[in-house]
Amino acid sequence: MAAPVVSDRTSGRNTGVLVAFTAVTNIADGVLKVALPLLATRLTDSPGLIAAVAMTLSLPWLLTALHVGVLVDRFDRRRLLWIADLTRVAVMGSLVAVLATGKLSLPVIYAGGALMGLAEVVAMTSVAAIVPSAVAPRSRERANAWVAGAETACGEFAGPFVGGLLVVALGAGLALGATAAAYAVGVLVLLLLVGRFAPAAQPPTTTVHHRLVEGLRFLWRHRLLRGMAAMISVLAACWGAWTALMPLVATSLLGLDEHEYGLLLSCLGAGGIVGALSVTWVNRLLGQRWSMFADLLGTAAMVAAPALTDDLAVIGAAAFLGGMGGTLWTVNARTIAQRLVPAEMLGRYSAAARLFTWGAIPLGAGLAGLAAEFVGARGAFGLFALAALAMAVPFLRVLTPTAPAASRGAR
Repeated sequence: MAAPVVSDRTSGRNTGVLVAFTAVTNIADGVLKVALPLLATRLTDSPGLIAAVAMTLSLPWLLTALHVGVLVDRFDRRRLLWIADLTRVAVMGSLVAVLATGKLSLPVIYAGGALMGLAEVVAMTSVAAIVPSAVAPRSRERANAWVAGAETACGEFAGPFVGGLLVVALGAGLALGATAAAYAVGVLVLLLLVGRFAPAAQPPTTTVHHRLVEGLRFLWRHRLLRGMAAMISVLAACWGAWTALMPLVATSLLGLDEHEYGLLLSCLGAGGIVGALSVTWVNRLLGQRWSMFADLLGTAAMVAAPALTDDLAVIGAAAFLGGMGGTLWTVNARTIAQRLVPAEMLGRYSAAARLFTWGAIPLGAGLAGLAAEFVGARGAFGLFALAALAMAVPFLRVLTPTAPAASRGAR
């Protein structure tokens, strides 16, 4: 079923709503990722038990993403966003109440983290699937750019920064209360969204298993989408390797303190924001194909720099290029997929695509740690740089000069 026609005025309004919703909820997500582990430190000094808090927030992507995709393709996507955000408000309110009574325990934190992680899967999958119904085709690249920029700027940097300030100034309990308020604001923002966002009705005999397999089969049979999914898995694994090994390299080999390491990490976010702001200009200058190819080069540079040099400026510049390339890929890949994937299947495709990305990050981190045991951290970075560069061959074969243009007329 084709996406409904949306006017330019409605597109602008809906883009603003989706960006505002993404910004406020991602800031809250960032605060949560700081506050919940700090609450766990009050109850235990076990690194494993504390690290498990972060796992509860991310594990739902691996366990539920595909089934959530089926859910998003069956029910009204705006209502799912409301349900996800109201769930977040209720969970945060419950945690604050339990904390106030002095009965907080690790199982309660784990349960809260798992529910928040599941709500995040529903919300992010629904936002990705709702764009074609909310924004006109010629405005989708800009909408995807701003949504991706809001995810990076607010989720990875503003959120954790604000979370640290709130925890220090107000305590973890009030920080959680602030996240509940932010999610409530997200519920109100969605009231401004204009349009109809229910997917096409499905036969009542269609089972969840059938629809899940149908979505995976669509991805597998489409050469361009399958190729992009395979390549982004390798590139995401490189990101996982960088984030896993860089703390050791920064402190042990480069001699950075916490403040300097924080500045190094900020280079990734700065690159992501610049990528979101410049993607339209870069696409016009280089074309969509070479804009995406820049991510291969940026990712390779990001993981190669610490293998080749101790110069902090070079490593920071490479991280900037990696962050910028990642956003260029994300925006263009979403735009291409929204042209190729039927509206009634966008939920399942978006969930599967994120599964490839989010699932590859911890895999890359584990492989990097294993490789570093044998060849050292620098050697491991070198191996992942070669893996990123090796993606040039499938990229040039799958994303042919005519592939991006062909996707514009596919539906």
